[in-house]
Amino acid sequence: MLTHETTEKLYRMRLSAMAEAFKEQLAGAEADDLSFEERFGLIVDRQWTARRNRRLARLLKEARLRLPACPEDIDYRHPRGLDRSVMRSLLTCAWLDAHRNVIITGPTGVGKTFIACALANAACRQGFRVRYYRVSRLLGDLTAAKGDGTYPHLLSQLGRTDLLVLDDWGLAPVSAAGARDLLEIIDDRAMTRSTLLASQLPLEHWHKVVADPTVADAILDRIVHNAYKISLKGESMRKAMRARTSNEGLSET
Repeated sequence: MLTHETTEKLYRMRLSAMAEAFKEQLAGAEADDLSFEERFGLIVDRQWTARRNRRLARLLKEARLRLPACPEDIDYRHPRGLDRSVMRSLLTCAWLDAHRNVIITGPTGVGKTFIACALANAACRQGFRVRYYRVSRLLGDLTAAKGDGTYPHLLSQLGRTDLLVLDDWGLAPVSAAGARDLLEIIDDRAMTRSTLLASQLPLEHWHKVVADPTVADAILDRIVHNAYKISLKGESMRKAMRARTSNEGLSET
């Protein structure tokens, strides 16, 4: 009876993982040789892990990453100038604690978005709040928010996000109004939050895509000088994969 009451209380306190671990110990003989402290530690560990997993799932859902990229799946074999030691450092997420930024540039197909999403995934694992946007989608959402009155709320939400990932920077020209919106967001985050930008354009060409050069200077000043820079090069990984698959098919026939 006491055991039943204990498990019921655990469930009522929303400690279901502890309750399940407790019942498993009672049902099996594996824990008989363990001390009380060891058995209790295993029960607490189960609840701790369950909560961390739920939090990670929630953070990943909120992040809305474009790709389900994991740090463990980053390809260092493809010749594209990706420094393993730099990535190892960035994946610790110390740059987020220091409110630094990251800029990833390179031609299409070299894995910029994958790396950006892998870094964002690592940030979620460390408990940081992340939000991924393609720049064009963000500008569209900002315009819509002005129309329905939610613009201040969206700005506040973006300002509180620990890591804001802006993908496809410079893929299309940014209007003067759009540039002012981006400056508003980036200025709120400067030195207090981190931003990751991924772009096909080399840094020296970034000014050209912003209609207002003064605002462009202000945006880049708040991003570039406090950023780790990853410059990728080489052929498209998708193209290389298709060629490799084709060659393997020919060799098998």
